[in-house]
Amino acid sequence: MMRSLACGVLLLSLPMVPPARTTRPARPAPPPLRLYVLDCGTTDHVDPTRFGLPTVAVPRLADPCFLIVHPKGTLLWDAGAYPDSAWTPDGTPQAKRVTLPGGAGRDVTVRDRLSAQLERVGVPPERITYVGLSHAHWDHTANLYQFPHATWILRRAELDAMTATPPLPLSQPSDWAALPGVRRVALGAEDYDVFGDGRVILKFAPGHTPGHQVLYVRLARTGGVLLAGDLYHFPEQVAAGTVPAFDYDTAATRASRADVAAWLKARGGVMWIQHDFVGNALLRKAPAYYE
Repeated sequence: MMRSLACGVLLLSLPMVPPARTTRPARPAPPPLRLYVLDCGTTDHVDPTRFGLPTVAVPRLADPCFLIVHPKGTLLWDAGAYPDSAWTPDGTPQAKRVTLPGGAGRDVTVRDRLSAQLERVGVPPERITYVGLSHAHWDHTANLYQFPHATWILRRAELDAMTATPPLPLSQPSDWAALPGVRRVALGAEDYDVFGDGRVILKFAPGHTPGHQVLYVRLARTGGVLLAGDLYHFPEQVAAGTVPAFDYDTAATRASRADVAAWLKARGGVMWIQHDFVGNALLRKAPAYYE
């Protein structure tokens, strides 16, 4: 009995050793991803009634381009309203006139060449891996000629409209003279993961043009950003629900807006209306960036 009690006391006096824990290695942080906002001009003297609005706060449209720098490559989103080759910067804003096939004209202001902005962030035109087009209207295509070595990503429906006779209305076919010789990805209606890791996704959003698309970028610090192409032009359209009279298919535009809104809500993030002059002015411009 005494021996049993002694053994019990001995056992109770031993320190309790916690069970060994299996530690899981920490997940490595995803490689860095950066989004640059580039100044590719503004469209001036805009008539808001063409967009279904009686008036707007500022009757001008920003015409930005965007650069996404990913460890697997670079993506330029849209190519501006006025070609770099057609003007020489002098340090001041310059007013220019764009003449479309058929004689219609648009007034634009340019301040800096796209190529110079790319070079300042260390990604000159020859280092662009992909060019993504929201659509092929004139104010998104002016500098396509600088990227004949990139892979162009667009929708098959947009490509068909670009190469039709007559071509897509409000387009400048001379901007894509290099198209027959470039590598390209012609998408259907599917979402397209550009770099394969879920962080840079192209989504079909037809209506404004047959093959209009938007771009979602998921940034580590900033969060999700949806670059909306021409899904909207003015923030006033979001509240009013108006659609431009010149859209290819106004019913499809409305359906795309609802689809994109639900898709963005499910993933989280904010929409940047690319043409919003006031909103664009608040964004950090290259060489600053979002990450």
